[in-house]
Amino acid sequence: MIPVTKALENVLSLVRSLGTETIPLAEAAGRTLAAPVTATRMQPPFAASAMDGYALNGVEADPEAQFMVIGESAAGDGFTGRVGPGQCVRIFTGAPLPEGTDRVIIQEDVERQGNLITLGRKLDKGPHVRPAGDDFSPGDTLDAPRVLTPTDLALIASMNVPEVEVTRKPSVALLATGDELVMPGEVPGPDQIIASNSFGLKAMVEAVGAEGRMLPIARDNEDSLRAAFELALDADLIVTIGGASVGDRDLVGPVAAEMGMEQSFYKVRMRPGKPLMAGTLGGVPMLGLPGNPVSSMVCAHVFLQPMIRAMLGQGSAPAPRRTARLTAPIAPNGPREHYMRAVVDGTGIRALERQDSALLTVLSQANALMIRPVEDPARDVGDEVEYLTF
Repeated sequence: MIPVTKALENVLSLVRSLGTETIPLAEAAGRTLAAPVTATRMQPPFAASAMDGYALNGVEADPEAQFMVIGESAAGDGFTGRVGPGQCVRIFTGAPLPEGTDRVIIQEDVERQGNLITLGRKLDKGPHVRPAGDDFSPGDTLDAPRVLTPTDLALIASMNVPEVEVTRKPSVALLATGDELVMPGEVPGPDQIIASNSFGLKAMVEAVGAEGRMLPIARDNEDSLRAAFELALDADLIVTIGGASVGDRDLVGPVAAEMGMEQSFYKVRMRPGKPLMAGTLGGVPMLGLPGNPVSSMVCAHVFLQPMIRAMLGQGSAPAPRRTARLTAPIAPNGPREHYMRAVVDGTGIRALERQDSALLTVLSQANALMIRPVEDPARDVGDEVEYLTF
């Protein structure tokens, strides 16, 4: 068995950043930006009013001063003339400031009679003007790589950029194995269970930007496994689920080896998730996850999602860890790094009572994985521990 840190180094070394593609901005939410976006225009493109009021020359803005209203400036329909001494223009939020003005007096500080306004006795400092280019100027950039958020898309659109270059989505082939598995909705035999891991893993890979492709369940015989592997070889990453242990019917490793797999490692010093395997098959990175549902999902958090982020050009790094203080004591840990299902909230973090690797109900209740180092001593309330969020 190898430590988790070494296993993570090995799996990250198997993958490379994928190529890029250019897509419409409207389709770019959640995609990984692969090249900087450069603004083609200034925002705002003109000095604009930040309030509804009256635009005038600020040096004339004395308390109780009077001005003649000579026109109106609205968003999309600005005033085209020049404002002279003793003159002003009615202006609305977002409208361009007319030539000859540099200040907006808010309408609450103005009394108007016909086309004549009188400023109030107490005026705020203003000027309630958004300068041209206050947000960004031509040539300003939004840096890459980054996962594009809704606010990023709004910014890029305002830069007048209709398309973006993004990293291609990795195609992840998900291959569940086992004679005991049937799909949801089917009637299981007396010795069978419902295949669940693929559905959780598909959601996990797609949550970080990949495309999950569920293959037909491979049965516990060489022909079925070989046929399933053939279907997976056009993917960017192959993920097997189950069949990677050392039992007589655990054939994933032997069949993959017969097909030319170059194994990187087998077995990791962690719980749950010891029977983890990694390598390449036909030049395609391959990760062999345990069959136990919790083990499979935990290993996906620790290894699979960082692999996908690396393929998207987001860097080769472990899943980010956070810290919290214990709200309940925990017993000493053993010789394997332990990822305990836990609940973290505003008061701290606590491990859930049952930690069996087959209990999906417990995993569903958890929102974090508390990380216990090898041979970690007993911890008491208030001690700080590390965790991963789901």
